[in-house]
Amino acid sequence: MKSELAARVENAGIEIVEVRLNQIAYATEIAAAMLQKQQAVAIIAARKKIVEGAVSMVEMALDKLKSDGVVDLDEERKAQMVSNLLVVLCGNKEANPVLNTGSIY
Repeated sequence: MKSELAARVENAGIEIVEVRLNQIAYATEIAAAMLQKQQAVAIIAARKKIVEGAVSMVEMALDKLKSDGVVDLDEERKAQMVSNLLVVLCGNKEANPVLNTGSIY
């Protein structure tokens, strides 16, 4: 880098003694792309933690309902409950309650 710079200013009689890089800046497009990648990695890691926690909470809820004898759920109703709980626990918006006034059977 020193020799290239020296060759450019040689005609002006300037001697280059030392060359240093004090700061490296990325082009705006590259910086934006790098930031998006970092944000995506952070979002994926956060979502993974949320899902792991939600699955753990659903397992605890099902185990508690079973051990306390509150309700005996068949596999279809367990699947429905799991689905509903995961939507509520993993969603990024506030859940709106839905009342079920009838039976699916």
